[in-house]
Amino acid sequence: MKHIFEQMQAEDYEQIIFCQERSFGLKAIIVIHDTTLGPAMGGMRMWPYESDETALNDALRLARGMTYKNAAAGIPYGGGKGVILADPHRTKDEGMLRALGRFIHRLNGLFLTGVDVGTTIADMDIIRTETPYIVTFSEASGGPGDTSSVTALGVLQGIHACLEEVYGTTELAGRTIAIQGVGGVGATLVDYLVQAGARVTVADVDQSKAQALSSRYQAVEVVAPEEIHRLAVDVYSPCALGAGLNDQTIPALNCKIVCGGANNQLAEEHQSDLLAERGILYAPDFIVNAGGIIVGAQSLTPGGYQREQALKQIERISQTVRQVFAIANELHISTHKAANALAEQRLNIIRQPQ
Repeated sequence: MKHIFEQMQAEDYEQIIFCQERSFGLKAIIVIHDTTLGPAMGGMRMWPYESDETALNDALRLARGMTYKNAAAGIPYGGGKGVILADPHRTKDEGMLRALGRFIHRLNGLFLTGVDVGTTIADMDIIRTETPYIVTFSEASGGPGDTSSVTALGVLQGIHACLEEVYGTTELAGRTIAIQGVGGVGATLVDYLVQAGARVTVADVDQSKAQALSSRYQAVEVVAPEEIHRLAVDVYSPCALGAGLNDQTIPALNCKIVCGGANNQLAEEHQSDLLAERGILYAPDFIVNAGGIIVGAQSLTPGGYQREQALKQIERISQTVRQVFAIANELHISTHKAANALAEQRLNIIRQPQ
């Protein structure tokens, strides 16, 4: 971490805020990557990181990803991310969350946050007692509530666009889908896919989640987490933690399409070229999983959260995915590079002096 300014300058990060409150055991990092389009917006993650450096690197990577996600989604917000260095199953309490809320409030709206891995709507309601700069909070308080269903809906829109690109039709009946991770987003995606007639195989490190879906639907099978990416399927859908597409897993893929809800699915950006070389169509994660952030942004509009308006925006994700494919085909580049180009195009328009 001694070369942190060099790292910040290399990818043009604006701010890093380190937060600690010893009495509550709070250790958190907030990263502001880019505010060209507006205040930075990104979720607040809680995870038992192996080291401070690992946590910082995760926050940096995720914050930059949010800049591109928000730009490509067409919302007026920049990119940022927060991480709390703690085990969400052991050390989370009201004091810690309220202390974090006070740190967020001191940023005076520069950073807007919501639910992410390890945090919940109930957590956001607690943090919101200290600061109004929370975008996903309970429906009882006038917020959008749990955004898993709308994120899954965006992934479904992405799958439709991919199927049309590969098979010439968006029809899901009879298609085979493998889903890695069946938390909130993955489980809801299973619901959508089964209802559309797809045959689904799932895996999760928490076997009870996978088995529950198999018990609910005859069309759902369960395999071990280490096998899910190897299955011969039409679509492989990563919906767990990031970096699941890497030098070890990509050669083992046996699918035509990769389209899922996980953030930062590529361990390294160059691996998008490996997918293209293998003839696998990749729907860039920050395009298809933007449903949650679209809803968060919509909750800040005058009059508050309007579900129907948010759903209309999410339904346009399929159009954005098709636009990415068109750019990739025209420029003969990977879909990941095409998605970056789409986001950078919007950023550059705003950056240019009038």
